[in-house]
Amino acid sequence: MAEEFNAFLDNDTWELVPRTSSMNVVSCKWIFKTKFKSDGSIERYKARLVALGNHQQAGIDYHETFSSVVKASTVRLLLSLTASCQWIIRQLDVKNAFLHGFLDEEVYMKQPPGFIHPFYPNHVCRLKKSLYGLKQAPRAWFQRFSSFLLSNGFVCNKVDSSMFVYLHQSTVLVLLLYVDDMLLTGNNPTLVHKFISHLSHHFAMKDLGDLHYFLGVQVVRTPSASFSLSISTFLISLKSFTFILSSLFAPPVSLEPHCP
Repeated sequence: MAEEFNAFLDNDTWELVPRTSSMNVVSCKWIFKTKFKSDGSIERYKARLVALGNHQQAGIDYHETFSSVVKASTVRLLLSLTASCQWIIRQLDVKNAFLHGFLDEEVYMKQPPGFIHPFYPNHVCRLKKSLYGLKQAPRAWFQRFSSFLLSNGFVCNKVDSSMFVYLHQSTVLVLLLYVDDMLLTGNNPTLVHKFISHLSHHFAMKDLGDLHYFLGVQVVRTPSASFSLSISTFLISLKSFTFILSSLFAPPVSLEPHCP
């Protein structure tokens, strides 16, 4: 929690202002999440501050909310292209991605639980950057990151707006974006690594190395440069979730055999 809170301060996410009766102030809460590795083992525990966007009012503290995410068919197409051309493919993650998005509206939020300012306990946070839970947060992040890519020579694909392509002479780079997860590939390994370094200078990036786990699918590259896909981890999670639901809710009809 302290690490997450310090990230807000370093990113200048908000400023404390006196509360007035005309403000629509949303609440917030801490969410705790367990992140897993591709083999199903625990990678780390994570705390995230989430704004309660259900308290927002349309036309006052949010307007447009739609944000594009990459299509599954586009991911399969990229894997096929990467395998046939024997390109490297890297997986990247953006830390606190939504904190990079800028807000066009005035949004006010209560101070985070457990981190109330000792001198200004009745002040509220006027958000400068987007925050998880806000209705416009995904859109604000996507606009920020896509604008960065376009300014660096990438072109947004007309069929899938979460696919960006860089073409310069014989050099090709392709980037797929799914919220804060992305895949980067190309025919020039040196330029791929150089662009990853360039991204890290502008965003809090985490280079996860070669593609191994993306959107619940485990990806293994074979010696022949093709890809082997597995959803075993996803199915295990789904099985556990189904068991929990079945223990919470009784079936609508009796499962016992009944003979007239």
